[in-house]
Amino acid sequence: MSTKISRPHATRQAGSGKAERYIQPSILMGLRRKPSHGYEIIQTIQEFGFVEGQAPPGMIYRHLRDLEAAGLVISSWRTEGTGPATRVYELTPEGEKALALWAEYMGQQAQKLMNFIKVYRKTQETFSRRRGRPQETEAE
Repeated sequence: MSTKISRPHATRQAGSGKAERYIQPSILMGLRRKPSHGYEIIQTIQEFGFVEGQAPPGMIYRHLRDLEAAGLVISSWRTEGTGPATRVYELTPEGEKALALWAEYMGQQAQKLMNFIKVYRKTQETFSRRRGRPQETEAE
C-alpha cells in the first residue's frame, strides 16, 4: 500500500520562478554589445527585465562559468589602471550562435503569449456578460 503525502504549496505570484531561465541569454546579449566584467553584466541584464532588482552576483558568476565551460564565452584578465585586475568576458562565435537560437525561441514564446492574450481579451466581454447571469446546472 502506498501513501501519498501532499505538501502545502507556497502562494506564488503568477509567472514567478521563471526568471533565471533567461539569465544566460541575457548575459550573452549583454556580451554581444561589448566585452564586460561581472558587475557590468549585472547592471546590463537588469535592462531586459527578467530579474527584479539586482541579480545576485553568485548566480551571475555561476552562469558565466557554465557559459565559459560550454565555449560560449571566453574570459581574460585585464590589469589596466590602478585598481585590481578584472576578469572580462567576451562572446565567442559559438555564443553568438547560441544567442541566435535563444532569440528565435524567445520570439516563438512571445508569439504564443500574444496569442493567449488576444484570446483572453476576446473572451473578456463574453465572460463578463455570463457572470451577470446565474449559472445553469446540469440537471436542468
